[in-house]
Amino acid sequence: MFTAERIIEQTKKWISDVVVGCNFCPFAAQVVRQEKIHYLVETSNSPEICLATLFGEINRLDNDARIETCFLIFPNSFRRFDDYLNLVSLAETLLEQNGYEGIYQLASFHPLYQFADSSENDPANYTNRSVYPMIHLLREESIDKALKHYEKPENIPGRNINFAREKGLIYMKMLRDNCF
Repeated sequence: MFTAERIIEQTKKWISDVVVGCNFCPFAAQVVRQEKIHYLVETSNSPEICLATLFGEINRLDNDARIETCFLIFPNSFRRFDDYLNLVSLAETLLEQNGYEGIYQLASFHPLYQFADSSENDPANYTNRSVYPMIHLLREESIDKALKHYEKPENIPGRNINFAREKGLIYMKMLRDNCF
């Protein structure tokens, strides 16, 4: 089993090599350079504890404006993609119920990520296939500011899918797997 430090380093490498390196998120490079990302490893297998930890990270963002975004990493749980999707669904419901809709947004990443209506081996899935199951917690206000400076942000997902498919399954898998 890896230490939390090792898991965070692998996650940082994935963000650097895949997310920033492939320009999947054109806004990520600046936040990485400015070191405004907080990383937390949650080792519990309990969805309740994982959700409580997520709300701890929301509290961190509420109280520390220097942190732009958080990655909550689950190295020991949610290995099945469906279990992970259930966690994300619960988290989104709780955000809404607790008055955080429009304040924070969740992005989902998982080693077995699969877009609806795609095949398991579609290289496009690697735009969201991470080294560990994780939830990315973002400030909506920051997203809105970034989108104002980006022409046609609605084209980002399609561009990412095309990039991954052009590179191919072997390349995308190798790129992600080299982060371990």
